[in-house]
Amino acid sequence: MSVYSHRAMVTPQARIVEMLDAIRVEFESLAQEAYVCKTQRDDFEHKMNAQIQEMNSFQQSLLDLERTQQTLKEQYEEDIARLRRQLEQAQSRAGVQQPPVQHRAVPPPSNNSGHHPPGQQQPAPPNIGPGSNYFGGIMNAQHHNGSSTSQPSLAAPPQLDQPSQYPGYPPSQQQGPPPPPPSSSAPPPPLGYMNGSPNMPPPGSHPPPGMYGGRMPTSPAPGPYPRQEHGYGYPPRGGGGPGTPTSQPLPPSHHPPPAGSPDKRKPAPGPGLGVMPSRSSGSISKMGAPPTVPPGNLADVDPSSVPASMKIEGEDWFALFNPKVPRYLNVNLVHTLDHASVVCCVKFSADGQYLAAGCNRKTFIYDVKTAQQICALQDDSVQKDGDLYIRSVCFSPDGQYLATGAEDKQIRIWDIQKGLIRSRLRGHEQDIYSLDFSRDGRIVVSGSGDRTVRIWSMVEDKCMHTLQITDPDQKDPGVTSVAVSPDGRLVAAGSLDKMVRVWDVQTGQALERLEGHKDSVYSVAFMPDGRQLVSGSLDKTLKLWELGTSEGRGYGIERDRSKGPCKMTFTGHKDFVLSVACTPDGRWIVSGSKDRGVQFWDPRTGQTQFMLQGHKNSVISVAISPNGRPVFATGSGDNRARIWSYDPIA
Repeated sequence: MSVYSHRAMVTPQARIVEMLDAIRVEFESLAQEAYVCKTQRDDFEHKMNAQIQEMNSFQQSLLDLERTQQTLKEQYEEDIARLRRQLEQAQSRAGVQQPPVQHRAVPPPSNNSGHHPPGQQQPAPPNIGPGSNYFGGIMNAQHHNGSSTSQPSLAAPPQLDQPSQYPGYPPSQQQGPPPPPPSSSAPPPPLGYMNGSPNMPPPGSHPPPGMYGGRMPTSPAPGPYPRQEHGYGYPPRGGGGPGTPTSQPLPPSHHPPPAGSPDKRKPAPGPGLGVMPSRSSGSISKMGAPPTVPPGNLADVDPSSVPASMKIEGEDWFALFNPKVPRYLNVNLVHTLDHASVVCCVKFSADGQYLAAGCNRKTFIYDVKTAQQICALQDDSVQKDGDLYIRSVCFSPDGQYLATGAEDKQIRIWDIQKGLIRSRLRGHEQDIYSLDFSRDGRIVVSGSGDRTVRIWSMVEDKCMHTLQITDPDQKDPGVTSVAVSPDGRLVAAGSLDKMVRVWDVQTGQALERLEGHKDSVYSVAFMPDGRQLVSGSLDKTLKLWELGTSEGRGYGIERDRSKGPCKMTFTGHKDFVLSVACTPDGRWIVSGSKDRGVQFWDPRTGQTQFMLQGHKNSVISVAISPNGRPVFATGSGDNRARIWSYDPIA
């Protein structure tokens, strides 16, 4: 046996096997770690997916809660509106039973469906809610009624040979030959206004033969016009009916100073100016640099706290004057005209001698001086079932015809003397809410809930232009109000989509889209100069717009919104502004509201001159006598039309 130990010699093959075993063990270890990592990753992904699902569930639950809350809110609002309608209808029925007041002229009773005997229950006010595409329940909420607004009557500028040019507008394209010049032996045409001539004959006389075959007068083409600075006297009228014993005589013809002229009259003494609450009766907001004016208005003032020098009180009405501005006007009730239904619209004739009031199925025409009913126009061919409210009325410039627009989608042109329908203009697909004649009587413009403004030829009794509102971003552009400019070149329309639009009458071209109101626009009216426009809205404000500015065109033009065409915003009403008008000299803007008030505004300062409370329901319509005589009319949901005077302080 050897003293040295000997190991067996390792072969290369055995070494390779050993190395492979080591590699296999390492691989298995790494594979195990990879499996653990994959398991952890899957676990993390599972947890993350679970959290995402939980977040989605939370989001869906939140959306469901929002929808449920919105549904409950709508249900509550519907319930509140229904309760308010019931309360308003109950109080309206109770109000009819009240004793008559002074200065009231009651139309003769009638057995037709438009009037109801005193012993019977009066029908509920017209439903002007969403189903009629218009007022959204104004008539049936909070003791106020709303309806279509009548267009204002404006002063007539002199008619010259050349059409006026609006800054920023393309020249108007005359269509067809101009009318023939008047005969040298014929008297010169009277100065017109937007809806006619101040020297029109009374309804009983015949117009001279002309373009309408003896039916309507021919007047020269519209032309440029300066602002009228002269007075508008009330001419004596022969052959008038007897005066109403309980009616006050109308004041002499006076009017406030024209806009822009210095007023030399001394303001009324104000011994109690400091007693009034320190509130602003109306704030002004100019686009681009709106001033900050503390909120507040005359409607918030307690009449009992106002000194006698700053208020006027009647039997069932009162007027509060703004203590922050000089007092220039007096206001007084002249006549009260009671009806059996809501008075949806009022409008004066061009000479200011007559007033038309649109009610349920009937339109009444009164003598302004005596309050005597001249006639009652009713279409007997209409089915007797249900209501048919006359939403808008407008006299032709010569006073021989009256256009009425109603819920049956028809425009009726009435021969006032005969009491018959001369023609019917059909084409609208929904209720007709507004009408306006051009001052030469050649066209009548209508606005409807069918999203169109139509321009009708009075010569051919057919539609000349259909101005369709087709803005894709507007959901409900139903037209609530239309107005023709004093020179007859432009037509403006307010609509439910918060817009005021302006078109060229002859071409139908869209000229402007005025944006700024925060709610539906219910009334528009041109100022006498024709270059400014007033609008009233459900946002409780009025706006004064400057036309023809490049900033206000709104069609295909990029503009600086800080320099918009809105020159002034009038705030002070506590509820929807339903109707606007302006005096013939442009000195005052007048508004009627769902808050039952009428306010006179100074367009130079934006301040309220006075606030008049003379109705027990919404003031649906206001109209100014266009001949400069200082009287205006109001129509209300309390079934009354009233005539008021606004003569200046001596």
